[in-house]
Amino acid sequence: MTTAATTPTPGPLDALTDIPTLRVGHAELTGPGALTGTTVVLTAPGRSAVAAVDVRGGGPGTRETDALDPRNLVQRVEAIVLTGGSAFGLDAASGVMAWLEDAGRGFRVGPDPAQVVPVVPAAALFDLGRGGDWRARPDAALGRAAAEAAARTTPGAPVPRATSAPAPARWPAASRAASAPRASSCPPG
Repeated sequence: MTTAATTPTPGPLDALTDIPTLRVGHAELTGPGALTGTTVVLTAPGRSAVAAVDVRGGGPGTRETDALDPRNLVQRVEAIVLTGGSAFGLDAASGVMAWLEDAGRGFRVGPDPAQVVPVVPAAALFDLGRGGDWRARPDAALGRAAAEAAARTTPGAPVPRATSAPAPARWPAASRAASAPRASSCPPG
């Protein structure tokens, strides 16, 4: 017996935020020479997610990705961090972990509900010195700000594009400057 393949139907935005239990937030460094930021994909409280990773390349900048190996004890995550700043930017995950710990979210390791270790895999891209200050890079405070921005969003909200990000190539060149969104770490509205 054969079955016909079905084509998945995209959600209303055809985006990650079409999943009702996920929120996405950004935080950018501001000031002269600051051309980087952090994005956090945050699960809803009580709704940690199963995650997987495929790390490639000659110099990957990652943190806690080994925790995603199915042979390991912890198989669910509360958030995922995508950040600039190369290996330095991975510190942004510390801010996300602290925010989650303050909320009592994470892998429980003791009898007290506050005794949790949030599992927050992170990946960084190399954007150091990209026309800006070499030392302008994401840190724990920026990671916390991105987590807070994600927590403020509503289910299905579109993800605002960071101001330092280029307009997608599919936009006509003439309309990129005029119609490109200027939102950063705050949800629209």
